[in-house]
Amino acid sequence: MVTANPTTERVEKLAIEDLTIRYGDTVALDSASFKVFENEIFGIIGPANSGKTSFLRALNRMNEMTTGMTVDGVVRFDGTDVRDWRDVYALRSRIGVVFPLPVGLPLSIYDNVALSPRLRGIKSRAELDTIVEQCLTRAALFDEVKDRLDSLGSLLSGGQQQRLTIARALSQDPELLLLDEFSIAVDPVTTMRIEDVLKDLKQELTIVLVSNLVRQARRLADRTAFFLGGELVEVGETEALFTGEVKDSRTTDYLEGRFG
Repeated sequence: MVTANPTTERVEKLAIEDLTIRYGDTVALDSASFKVFENEIFGIIGPANSGKTSFLRALNRMNEMTTGMTVDGVVRFDGTDVRDWRDVYALRSRIGVVFPLPVGLPLSIYDNVALSPRLRGIKSRAELDTIVEQCLTRAALFDEVKDRLDSLGSLLSGGQQQRLTIARALSQDPELLLLDEFSIAVDPVTTMRIEDVLKDLKQELTIVLVSNLVRQARRLADRTAFFLGGELVEVGETEALFTGEVKDSRTTDYLEGRFG
């Protein structure tokens, strides 16, 4: 897969059209429309209760597991409305998710990563060994755990568990990776290591990153969307937003820390 660059036409990975998300009568996100392109890190920033996590849930139909959550409008993934996927599990295998707090399965480090390939029908130990090593390496974890792959993943440190979660998401061989405030429970050193991992991963896939840290969005995101109170305020090239090329003064106020 060729990395997108400013001199070539960007390929659309996600198209969001008039997306409205509700919980009962409460609107979490109102009529949002924008695009996400292949091989970019797309940042989403905004204060709490702005609709950021709800947006992620709509991308791979996690809303169907959330009581009272309804989604109107269109989410196109590779040109197809996600609601037209008959096999929701096939859709979710192409869209990996990393949640704010590491959620390790009660399995060994090895089996945490090997689970998804096994569910896809891969039985060869040699093939599984290769997948596990590759995914742990891509998550910058293999060198730290290669001598204890049979140990429980839950015994790892918080930062290591978060990287294990990333490795497990990568074992699905996704085309789109969703990260929801991955650094909430991770120390600064580990956060920087994961950020380096994400910079490398965008050569292979597309990343949507929800972050409550505006500086993190500036470091990582090619483009950034600002959500506020369920409204998509604006979308722009990240560095342009941070250097004052904004359409709405609320964006500047948020980036400069006047609220949030």
